[in-house]
Amino acid sequence: MKRYGRAAWARLLVGSLLSSLSAILLTLSFPPYGLWPLIWVAIIPMLLAQFRVLPPKISSLASAITIGGWLGGYLTPIFAGSGLTITWLPLLIAGISYLADSGVRAFHERTGYRWFVPYGALNWVGFEMIRGFIPIMGTWGFVANTLYSQPWLIQPVSIFSIFGLGLVIMFVNFGLALGALYLFDRRWKPDPGIPSLAGRSVRGWILGVLAALVAWTGLSLALFRTPTTPTVRVAALHYDAGTVPWSAVDKFSALTRQAAQDGARIVVWPEIAIQGDPQVTNTDNFRQLAAETDTYLVLGYIAPMTEQTWRNETTVLAPDGRFLGVYGKDHPMTFAGEQSPTRGTYPVYDTPLGRLGTIICYDLDFTDTARKITRNGAQLILVPSHDWPQIGAKHYTHLVFRAVENRVSMVKADNSGNDSVIIDPYGRIIASAITIGGDRTGQAVVADVPLGTGDSLAVRLGDWTGSIALAGMAFFVLYDPITRPRGRRKAGPGT
Repeated sequence: MKRYGRAAWARLLVGSLLSSLSAILLTLSFPPYGLWPLIWVAIIPMLLAQFRVLPPKISSLASAITIGGWLGGYLTPIFAGSGLTITWLPLLIAGISYLADSGVRAFHERTGYRWFVPYGALNWVGFEMIRGFIPIMGTWGFVANTLYSQPWLIQPVSIFSIFGLGLVIMFVNFGLALGALYLFDRRWKPDPGIPSLAGRSVRGWILGVLAALVAWTGLSLALFRTPTTPTVRVAALHYDAGTVPWSAVDKFSALTRQAAQDGARIVVWPEIAIQGDPQVTNTDNFRQLAAETDTYLVLGYIAPMTEQTWRNETTVLAPDGRFLGVYGKDHPMTFAGEQSPTRGTYPVYDTPLGRLGTIICYDLDFTDTARKITRNGAQLILVPSHDWPQIGAKHYTHLVFRAVENRVSMVKADNSGNDSVIIDPYGRIIASAITIGGDRTGQAVVADVPLGTGDSLAVRLGDWTGSIALAGMAFFVLYDPITRPRGRRKAGPGT
C-alpha cells in the first residue's frame, strides 16, 4: 500500500464502496424486501471492484466485504431468535472468501479472462451445492430464492432444480460484469499489466447470457399452466401458542372444527402442537375429533426418549380412527435433542383424497426430503412447522421451490403464528397467513389445492445441475495451478 500512496487509498475506498453496494443489492433482493430484479445485477459492483478498482494484492477484499456484509444482514436476524450464538458466522465466511479468492484475479489475468463467466457462475453455485450438504444451512441464502414471488419465471426448476436457476442468475451477473470491465478499460487502466479484453469475446458472452435468460423465460412461460388434476380442500392451522405450544390442543381442536365447517377434508396441525404421542396419549379424543369433523388430521407432536432427547414426529389420523403411519423429522436439530427412530423413512399414505406425504419444518430447506417423498408417490405434501419469529418472512419462500421441483402441492402450518401457506404445484401461493410477531387469535387457512403429478425431471434426476457446478468448481481448482508455470513462461525470464 505504501508503494501506491494516495492513489492506493483512493482505490481502497472506492473498491470498498462498490463492494458494499453489492452487499446492499443482495440484501434488498431477498425477502422481506423482495426487490427481486436486483439479483440479476447484484454482484456486478463487487466484480468491478475486485478485478479493476482495488489494488491487485488485496483484490479479494471485494468478495469478503460483499459476502460478509450481505450474510451479516441476511443471517444475523435469522439466528437472533434461534438460541444459536453464531453472530460471528458472517465474519468467518468473509475471511474464508478473502482467502479463497486471493488468487482469482491473477488466474483470470493469466488466462486472458476467457474463463471469467463460467468460472464465476460455476464456483458460486458449486459453493451453494456444498452449503446444501451442511445441516444448519440447507438452501438458505440461495440466489434463486429471491424469485419465489415470480412463478412465471421459475418453472424450469422442475427440470434443472433450484441450482439451475442459480446458474442462470450468476451467468447473467458475470456476463454483464465482463461487459462492465470492458467499458472500464476503455476509459481507465489503473494497472497497466491487465490483458486487454477482446471486444468480440465480450459481446459474445453478453449476447450468450442474455439469450440464455430469454430461453429460460420462454421455457418457463411454456411450462407455467393451470393444473387440471382433482382438487382437495385443505387447512393449515395458524396460531401462536406461546412458549408452551402443547397447552393449545384445545385451540387447535376448535380451529379444526372451524376448518371442517369451511369444507376442509385435510387439516394440518403445526409441529410439536401436541406433547406426547397421540397414538398413546389422549388417543380417544383425537379419534373423536377426526370422526366428528370427517377430516384427516396431520398431527405434529413431541415425545420424550431420554432426559436429553425427544422424538419430533408427525402422524396422520384418518376419519375412521386409523393412524396411517409415522414420519420422523429428516433434518432434525440434533443439538436441541431432536431424534426419531423413524427418521430416514419416507411414508406416503394412499387415501380417497389422494396420496399424502409429510415433512417437518426444517426439512423444507433441503431439496432431498420432499424429493424422496414424491418419488414414493406423494401428490400432496403436508408440512407441520414451528418457526421462530425472525424467519417468518423468509422460511415459507423455500417451500415454493420444493413445490415446483416436485410438481406437488404443499401445505405448511405454523404454531409460532408466523408463516402458514398453501402452495400449488406451480409455485403459486394460493392462501397464506404471514403474521410476523405472532397470531394469538388463531385462524384456519383454507383453500382448494390441486393434487400434484410428481412427474418432473427434477424428481428423477435430483440436483444434477448442482453436481455439474460442483464438478466445474473442482475443475478450476485443478486447472488453476496448471496455468501458473505456463503464465510464467509467457512472461519470460526476469519478470
